[in-house]
Amino acid sequence: MAREAELRLREQLSKLKSLPLLRGARLSGDLERLQRQLDRIVAEPSDEEIWHAVQLARHEDRPYTLDYVERLFEDWFELHGDRHHGDDAAVVAGLGRFRGATVVLVGNQKGRDVKERTRRNFGMAYPEGYGKAMRAMELADRHGFPLISLVDIPGAYPGVTAEQHGQGGAIARAQSLMARLRTPIVTCVIGEGGSGGAIATALADRVLMQENAIYTVISPEGCAAILWRDAGEARKAAAAFKPDAAHCLELGVIDAVVPEPEPGAHADYDEAARLLGEALGESLEIFEGVSGEDLRRQRRVRFRTIGQVSATR
Repeated sequence: MAREAELRLREQLSKLKSLPLLRGARLSGDLERLQRQLDRIVAEPSDEEIWHAVQLARHEDRPYTLDYVERLFEDWFELHGDRHHGDDAAVVAGLGRFRGATVVLVGNQKGRDVKERTRRNFGMAYPEGYGKAMRAMELADRHGFPLISLVDIPGAYPGVTAEQHGQGGAIARAQSLMARLRTPIVTCVIGEGGSGGAIATALADRVLMQENAIYTVISPEGCAAILWRDAGEARKAAAAFKPDAAHCLELGVIDAVVPEPEPGAHADYDEAARLLGEALGESLEIFEGVSGEDLRRQRRVRFRTIGQVSATR
């Protein structure tokens, strides 16, 4: 209960920080009150806690997209192939019924054993994977189905073949398409949200993160290799750029944090799915009745203002 209260307070604090001044009245009073409440519940996550979140996000037993599909979706029908080069098993796309309504889902899928990990390329997508995801997105737009995106990717595959097939262009086209969709989009980072590979399917109206997920522009190891020329300093790098859900919420990169069962989603798939399903359902309800044009306009404003800093007197 204390953890859920902390997450709710962090969400409220994040929303207040993003609000403009109201007729000259500052929101500092409300901000200070919420911050004091938050301070009483929990102290700032330590470097050790941040690294623990990184480890849990990568846990080999953590639920993947198809584990949630099995528990949350009925009449699941999976799509395969990009209709150009081939199929990419690192990306899952399909249609199903979620709480009685048809939705389209795209997600990343890692493997459980060596054979499956090899087939799914350890969850790292090729351009073909983004092509398949875009097929599903266009289907959602054509029929007015909400789009759910589950992100769990270390990063898009950086190999020569992927570059030859246009990896960067595929990521850019996926983002451009999501910006134009006239149907509600809800994304949840359920494990690793790594770099362009993650944002390619995360340009959504509402972005969630599971409690022990991470969302980063670069892996801690990659950051450490650049800054200290030593990937072994990954823990120091993670402490510096804070990829955990609580800090992403405070930065305004995400909208809410989805609680997990103790000690993490890997411990209880059914409870993790229940909590995720509730968060997805509540998020989709927010956009009921909102026109397609309004969704597009709000989505574009949202992502163009992320990271924007304004000075106040």
